[in-house]
Amino acid sequence: MRSPMPHPAAPTEDDIRCIYRATIDELYGFVARRCDGDRDLAEDVTQETWLRAVGAWESKGIPERPLAWLTSVAARQLSNHFRRPEIRRADRDALDDLRAPDASSARLSRERRSLVERALARLPRLQTRLLEAFHYDRRGIAEIATETGLTERAVEGRLRRARENLRRNIESEGDIHE
Repeated sequence: MRSPMPHPAAPTEDDIRCIYRATIDELYGFVARRCDGDRDLAEDVTQETWLRAVGAWESKGIPERPLAWLTSVAARQLSNHFRRPEIRRADRDALDDLRAPDASSARLSRERRSLVERALARLPRLQTRLLEAFHYDRRGIAEIATETGLTERAVEGRLRRARENLRRNIESEGDIHE
């Protein structure tokens, strides 16, 4: 008979505070880059991520790589946000506005960004991670290869396929061109 796994010690307030201080700027930056200036959404996702962290870590202990855990949870929350039916419906209405000749360039940019986020949410997780690492986080091919355990050539090929899939997803949402 196997002995039960020891229950990890619950983190102290000081443990949580220390991790919070060490990760909050990078976590918020990660989220904000994916929200196109929607500060309320970025703050909500960051706060909700930390609430989930505290709840999970009290029962399961602090993960070995807290920032990786936090960014993974935040990415799932953003993906879920952009998949919500009311978001898609509002964006479809916004697409009609984009076709109007008097649409401002700022609004056009914001709507394109929303379209890209929805298209990203429909990609397989690895393709999304590669595109985000390369384009949002500005990581190089070599760094991505090291992080993912892939060769640089494999990363380049997967990025190319991810961009093709992203383009198809965007085109299926609506006909928006620069």
